[in-house]
Amino acid sequence: MTLTAQEEEAALLARVVTGDRTAATMLVDRLGPKLMAFCLKLTGGNRAEAEDIVQEAFLRLWRKARDWDAHGTAQLSTWLGRVAANLAIDRQRRAARSAPLDDEMDIADPAPGVEAVMIGADRQAALRAALDSLPDRQRQAVVLRHIEGHSNPDIAAMMGTGVEAVESLIARGKRRLAALLSGLKDDTGDGTHG
Repeated sequence: MTLTAQEEEAALLARVVTGDRTAATMLVDRLGPKLMAFCLKLTGGNRAEAEDIVQEAFLRLWRKARDWDAHGTAQLSTWLGRVAANLAIDRQRRAARSAPLDDEMDIADPAPGVEAVMIGADRQAALRAALDSLPDRQRQAVVLRHIEGHSNPDIAAMMGTGVEAVESLIARGKRRLAALLSGLKDDTGDGTHG
Protein backbone atom coordinates (compact mmCIF):
# COMPACT_ATOMS: atom_id res chain seq x y z
CA MET A 1 0.00 0.00 0.00
CA THR A 2 1.36 3.38 -1.02
CA LEU A 3 1.19 6.19 1.52
CA THR A 4 0.04 9.67 0.55
CA ALA A 5 2.42 12.56 1.05
CA GLN A 6 0.39 13.62 4.07
CA GLU A 7 0.64 10.12 5.58
CA GLU A 8 4.39 9.96 4.91
CA GLU A 9 4.90 13.31 6.62
CA ALA A 10 2.79 12.26 9.61
CA ALA A 11 4.84 9.06 9.88
CA LEU A 12 8.07 11.05 9.81
CA LEU A 13 6.72 13.38 12.48
CA ALA A 14 5.80 10.38 14.65
CA ARG A 15 9.43 9.24 14.33
CA VAL A 16 10.61 12.71 15.37
CA VAL A 17 8.64 12.28 18.62
CA THR A 18 10.77 9.21 19.39
CA GLY A 19 13.95 11.24 18.94
CA ASP A 20 14.72 10.15 15.38
CA ARG A 21 16.98 12.92 14.05
CA THR A 22 17.04 11.41 10.57
CA ALA A 23 13.25 11.76 10.37
CA ALA A 24 13.54 15.40 11.47
CA THR A 25 16.15 16.04 8.79
CA MET A 26 13.98 14.33 6.19
CA LEU A 27 10.99 16.53 7.12
CA VAL A 28 13.09 19.70 6.97
CA ASP A 29 14.54 18.65 3.60
CA ARG A 30 11.07 17.84 2.30
CA LEU A 31 9.13 20.87 3.59
CA GLY A 32 11.85 23.45 4.19
CA PRO A 33 12.63 24.69 0.67
CA LYS A 34 9.03 25.59 -0.18
CA LEU A 35 8.54 27.16 3.25
CA MET A 36 11.74 29.16 2.79
CA ALA A 37 10.58 30.42 -0.62
CA PHE A 38 7.28 31.47 0.94
CA CYS A 39 9.03 33.24 3.83
CA LEU A 40 11.36 35.07 1.46
CA LYS A 41 8.31 36.49 -0.28
CA LEU A 42 6.70 37.44 3.02
CA THR A 43 9.84 39.24 4.18
CA GLY A 44 10.53 41.06 0.92
CA GLY A 45 13.58 38.92 0.20
CA ASN A 46 15.23 39.34 3.61
CA ARG A 47 17.04 35.99 3.79
CA ALA A 48 18.11 36.23 7.42
CA GLU A 49 14.61 37.06 8.57
CA ALA A 50 13.10 34.33 6.38
CA GLU A 51 15.56 31.78 7.81
CA ASP A 52 14.62 32.83 11.35
CA ILE A 53 10.92 32.39 10.57
CA VAL A 54 11.48 28.95 9.01
CA GLN A 55 13.54 27.86 12.00
CA GLU A 56 10.92 29.09 14.47
CA ALA A 57 8.12 27.41 12.49
CA PHE A 58 9.94 24.07 12.64
CA LEU A 59 10.69 24.53 16.35
CA ARG A 60 6.98 25.03 16.94
CA LEU A 61 6.25 21.90 14.91
CA TRP A 62 8.68 19.86 17.01
CA ARG A 63 6.95 21.14 20.16
CA LYS A 64 3.54 20.14 18.78
CA ALA A 65 4.70 16.80 17.37
CA ARG A 66 3.32 14.65 20.22
CA ASP A 67 -0.13 16.21 19.81
CA TRP A 68 -0.21 16.25 16.01
CA ASP A 69 -3.45 14.21 15.83
CA ALA A 70 -5.16 17.05 17.70
CA HIS A 71 -4.65 19.20 14.60
CA GLY A 72 -7.19 17.18 12.62
CA THR A 73 -6.64 16.82 8.90
CA ALA A 74 -4.24 19.73 8.43
CA GLN A 75 -1.24 18.93 6.28
CA LEU A 76 2.13 19.68 7.82
CA SER A 77 2.96 22.08 4.96
CA THR A 78 -0.32 23.95 5.48
CA TRP A 79 0.23 24.16 9.23
CA LEU A 80 3.83 25.33 8.79
CA GLY A 81 2.69 27.93 6.24
CA ARG A 82 0.14 29.30 8.66
CA VAL A 83 2.65 29.47 11.51
CA ALA A 84 5.24 31.14 9.25
CA ALA A 85 2.71 33.68 7.96
CA ASN A 86 1.71 34.59 11.51
CA LEU A 87 5.36 34.88 12.57
CA ALA A 88 6.08 37.15 9.60
CA ILE A 89 3.12 39.39 10.45
CA ASP A 90 4.22 39.57 14.10
CA ARG A 91 7.76 40.54 13.05
CA GLN A 92 6.49 43.21 10.66
CA ARG A 93 4.28 44.70 13.35
CA ARG A 94 7.13 44.76 15.88
CA ALA A 95 9.45 46.34 13.30
CA ALA A 96 6.84 48.96 12.39
CA ARG A 97 6.41 49.90 16.05
CA SER A 98 10.11 50.08 16.86
CA ALA A 99 11.77 51.39 13.70
CA PRO A 100 11.69 54.92 12.32
CA LEU A 101 10.15 55.26 8.89
CA ASP A 102 12.70 54.65 6.18
CA ASP A 103 11.69 55.87 2.75
CA GLU A 104 14.62 54.30 0.94
CA MET A 105 14.42 50.80 -0.49
CA ASP A 106 17.45 48.52 -0.51
CA ILE A 107 17.59 47.48 -4.16
CA ALA A 108 20.26 45.20 -5.57
CA ASP A 109 22.51 46.95 -8.09
CA PRO A 110 21.88 45.39 -11.51
CA ALA A 111 24.64 44.76 -14.02
CA PRO A 112 25.79 48.13 -15.39
CA GLY A 113 24.64 49.05 -18.88
CA VAL A 114 21.85 46.50 -19.10
CA GLU A 115 18.68 48.54 -19.38
CA ALA A 116 16.32 45.55 -19.37
CA VAL A 117 17.75 44.31 -16.09
CA MET A 118 17.39 47.77 -14.58
CA ILE A 119 13.77 48.06 -15.68
CA GLY A 120 13.08 44.57 -14.31
CA ALA A 121 14.68 45.49 -10.97
CA ASP A 122 12.59 48.67 -10.84
CA ARG A 123 9.44 46.67 -11.48
CA GLN A 124 10.37 44.12 -8.81
CA ALA A 125 11.08 46.92 -6.34
CA ALA A 126 7.76 48.58 -7.21
CA LEU A 127 5.91 45.29 -6.72
CA ARG A 128 7.68 44.67 -3.37
CA ALA A 129 6.84 48.21 -2.24
CA ALA A 130 3.22 47.82 -3.34
CA LEU A 131 2.92 44.44 -1.59
CA ASP A 132 4.50 45.92 1.55
CA SER A 133 1.89 48.69 1.58
CA LEU A 134 -1.03 46.23 1.65
CA PRO A 135 -2.63 45.38 4.98
CA ASP A 136 -0.99 42.27 6.44
CA ARG A 137 -3.80 39.80 5.73
CA GLN A 138 -4.35 41.07 2.16
CA ARG A 139 -0.62 40.78 1.43
CA GLN A 140 -0.54 37.30 2.92
CA ALA A 141 -3.52 36.12 0.85
CA VAL A 142 -2.19 37.64 -2.40
CA VAL A 143 1.28 36.13 -1.90
CA LEU A 144 -0.13 32.71 -1.04
CA ARG A 145 -2.45 32.70 -4.07
CA HIS A 146 -0.60 34.49 -6.85
CA ILE A 147 3.05 34.02 -5.95
CA GLU A 148 3.02 30.69 -4.11
CA GLY A 149 0.13 29.21 -6.12
CA HIS A 150 -1.88 27.78 -3.21
CA SER A 151 -5.59 27.05 -3.61
CA ASN A 152 -8.13 29.20 -1.80
CA PRO A 153 -9.12 26.34 0.58
CA ASP A 154 -5.43 25.82 1.50
CA ILE A 155 -5.00 29.55 2.05
CA ALA A 156 -8.11 29.59 4.25
CA ALA A 157 -6.59 26.78 6.35
CA MET A 158 -3.23 28.58 6.60
CA MET A 159 -4.83 31.86 7.57
CA GLY A 160 -7.42 30.36 9.89
CA THR A 161 -10.38 31.83 8.03
CA GLY A 162 -13.06 30.86 5.52
CA VAL A 163 -12.70 30.52 1.75
CA GLU A 164 -15.05 33.48 1.13
CA ALA A 165 -12.91 35.68 3.38
CA VAL A 166 -9.82 34.60 1.44
CA GLU A 167 -11.50 35.44 -1.87
CA SER A 168 -12.42 38.86 -0.51
CA LEU A 169 -8.90 39.51 0.80
CA ILE A 170 -7.39 38.52 -2.56
CA ALA A 171 -9.83 40.65 -4.55
CA ARG A 172 -9.26 43.73 -2.36
CA GLY A 173 -5.50 43.15 -2.40
CA LYS A 174 -5.41 42.83 -6.20
CA ARG A 175 -7.48 46.01 -6.64
CA ARG A 176 -5.15 47.91 -4.29
CA LEU A 177 -2.04 46.54 -6.05
CA ALA A 178 -3.46 47.51 -9.44
CA ALA A 179 -4.14 51.03 -8.19
CA LEU A 180 -0.67 51.36 -6.67
CA LEU A 181 1.15 49.95 -9.70
CA SER A 182 -0.88 51.77 -12.37
CA GLY A 183 0.76 55.06 -11.47
CA LEU A 184 4.21 53.48 -11.72
CA LYS A 185 3.92 52.03 -15.24
CA ASP A 186 5.45 55.11 -16.82
CA ASP A 187 8.04 55.55 -14.06
CA THR A 188 9.90 52.24 -14.62
CA GLY A 189 11.95 53.42 -17.54
CA ASP A 190 12.68 56.35 -19.81
CA GLY A 191 9.72 55.68 -22.07
CA THR A 192 11.56 53.17 -24.25
CA HIS A 193 10.70 49.52 -23.96
CA GLY A 194 13.05 46.91 -25.26
